Amino acid sequence: MASYSDFFQTATGHDSIFPYQQRLAENQWPDLLNIPTGLGKTAAVTLAWAWRRGLRPYGKREATDDTTPRRLVWCFPMRVLVEQTVENIKEWFSRLGWLGEAGEGKVSIHVLMGGEDDLKSWTQWPEEEMILVGTQDMLLSRALMRGYGISRYQWPIHFSLLHNDSLWVFDEVQLMGSGLATAAQIEAFRRNFSLAKPSRTLWVSATLSPAWLATVDFKPHIDTLNSLCINEEDRNMPAVQTRLSSLKRLAPEQLPLTKENAKQKGKDYINSLSEKVMGAKKAGKNTLVVLNRVDRAQGLYKKLKKQNLPDDSLLLLHARFRPAERRAIESRLKTLPPNEGRIIIATQAVEAGVDITSATLFTELAPWPSLVQRFGRCNRYGEENASGGGEVFWVDIQDDEQSAPYDPEELDSARRIVQNLDTAASGSLPPVDEKNELQMVIRKKDFIELFNTDPDISGFDIDISEYVRDPGQPRFSVFWREMDDPNDPLQPLPGRDELCPVSIGQANTLKNRTKWFWDTLARKWVKLAGFIRPGMTLMLDAKEGGYHPEYGFSGDEKGPVKVIDCANSNEDTCFDSDKNSLQIKPVTIPDHLNQTVEEAQTLCSALNEKHWLKTIMTAAKWHDVGKSHPVFQETMHSCDQVPAGLLAKSPCNAFHNRRYFRHELASMLAWIQNPTDSSPEDINVVAFLLAAHHGKVRMSIRALPDEPEAPEGKRYARGIWENDKLPGFSMNGNEFPPTALKLDLMELGESPPGPSWTARTQELLADHGPFVLSWLESLVRIADWRASANPETTASGEE
Repeated sequence: MASYSDFFQTATGHDSIFPYQQRLAENQWPDLLNIPTGLGKTAAVTLAWAWRRGLRPYGKREATDDTTPRRLVWCFPMRVLVEQTVENIKEWFSRLGWLGEAGEGKVSIHVLMGGEDDLKSWTQWPEEEMILVGTQDMLLSRALMRGYGISRYQWPIHFSLLHNDSLWVFDEVQLMGSGLATAAQIEAFRRNFSLAKPSRTLWVSATLSPAWLATVDFKPHIDTLNSLCINEEDRNMPAVQTRLSSLKRLAPEQLPLTKENAKQKGKDYINSLSEKVMGAKKAGKNTLVVLNRVDRAQGLYKKLKKQNLPDDSLLLLHARFRPAERRAIESRLKTLPPNEGRIIIATQAVEAGVDITSATLFTELAPWPSLVQRFGRCNRYGEENASGGGEVFWVDIQDDEQSAPYDPEELDSARRIVQNLDTAASGSLPPVDEKNELQMVIRKKDFIELFNTDPDISGFDIDISEYVRDPGQPRFSVFWREMDDPNDPLQPLPGRDELCPVSIGQANTLKNRTKWFWDTLARKWVKLAGFIRPGMTLMLDAKEGGYHPEYGFSGDEKGPVKVIDCANSNEDTCFDSDKNSLQIKPVTIPDHLNQTVEEAQTLCSALNEKHWLKTIMTAAKWHDVGKSHPVFQETMHSCDQVPAGLLAKSPCNAFHNRRYFRHELASMLAWIQNPTDSSPEDINVVAFLLAAHHGKVRMSIRALPDEPEAPEGKRYARGIWENDKLPGFSMNGNEFPPTALKLDLMELGESPPGPSWTARTQELLADHGPFVLSWLESLVRIADWRASANPETTASGEE
């Protein structure tokens, strides 16, 4: 039987393990992990999770720890941390013989950040161990049922799987801004609402104060939190001693950023700083300069570029690059500095997760937790101790207008600490005990309201950006294309490598440029006439500029942008599409229902889902009864060589003759009128699962704004008209009677079938909570996907 120490060393290739890493795997899970930088927190958590899940080297298994969820979710405040983490995790699991793709029964690794192509494969296999690695805007937006970068119809499944059977790990929490308060509130909601499967949260940082988590709903839990820190056994290890006592002289740099030298885009400040940096550069060493804003970092890079420095001796790293250029920069960071030395100019992106060290560090004044992280990038491993240690220079910011993205009060507090220090050695720094400034805090009522995925009457969604953003401005994404006809651009959706993240604060630089957004209902690119909203993805004309491969997004850049090949662009899901009904081989409704029931049974068995098994099986059996509707059958039979009979799938590629027709609404109405062998409460749960099984009809029933009216003043909604008739049919002894559909449920108040649809769904939400309800919704949808996916399926379960 392998020991954890052997397991850890096999995965990492290291010849030793820190004692705290051993304790993390063998004792109960903590809530807080407060470990100094450079001591392997990512490996500690990831491999402890794998060990507790019963994974052993070379694909072997032992018993699973019931307190360890099957999904590990790494949430980072910055995307620059994501790719490096993914690379390391893949290497560890490859060495263990457990790395695989979703559906192979191994551990699959999935990236969730802006523009990422893998939006759905991880959701199709909830019974497998998986590791999700993403940015806080992408992950927290999904946890709030408003997932950035994905179709709204996928929101409920991402929400469900991230709240059930998931271990959330929030790393570098000092950089999370208001996202930290949201993370604490969400954990409070998970402790207060019922869960279908246990989940938990672990907060990780070298500068973690429990007081930061004392939000209105999580505050009652603060005193019960368990914390894991290094102890004397850890401190006695030579590697730990070296990191904690590495020599770092600390001194103020005598060129503060003032109102005067900040004029003309900080020209005088940049000129003076460039002279200081050039004077401090050392042969064969890294000189790291950390500035608080991208525009200042770009300005310093351009100034130093004029010094005719050798190739590879000057790098710029920030969060406003496209993935292709950013990967190239990060690859160069991993190489040894050239003989002439290397200058690395960076923003907050370097504070955490970027494994680099420097002999000399310049940093602008920042909040104390951020300064502690930045100091950790100088003489990181004690490699400069023999030559007298590293040097750290801090640059004061004396103009409040230049303090962004931080508050002046945060900088005042940090200044009072740092001006009394002459060393930046980790073991000599004061603890981080200042209270984290909480901004927007999501409350229980707000969280419940987000369960409804319908846009408001103006066509927009609730803005959650204040709850998920990192410090600084919320973001949107842009990409560039060469336009043949700017008035009607026929362009595919963007691929991941095309997308460049942009701060909302930079939106003003695009005010005179034409911008397009994807209209899901119209299925085309539409010119943006209003304001740019956080989370949007906008298409720009490459001829108008705005980007340079060396220094990233810049509204001042006038030259044409090099367009990245978009051959692997994403596909969108439209409201009235029925892509999962498009197959080369026709499938009858009874056959598809039977296949879905079988898949639901298999899925529930793998997840040990017993409590809701009957409900899920009933929903699987009824979910596509509405496809017997004449409108749907006309579409299924709209091409040649299609057999007679009621079809759930066919090769006919056509749109329905009623705009916005949704067969799942017909399924739900038929069930309400013909419930079989179910309790009154279960009738409504099944009804919700039927309506929601594509994510397009959930909490309300209403006609869409431009939906054509039904004739003769009939009630209508989502392409269903009052008294539309479904023919009867049978499946394996189950009878589905002919039904004239009634839309009484869309009205307020009581009607012959009982309460309105809104009253029913609100009661379900109150009784079961959002986590259980979304879990059931997800299992039915996943069973449907699997039944729809076979070697001859062209859409592979797409909706």
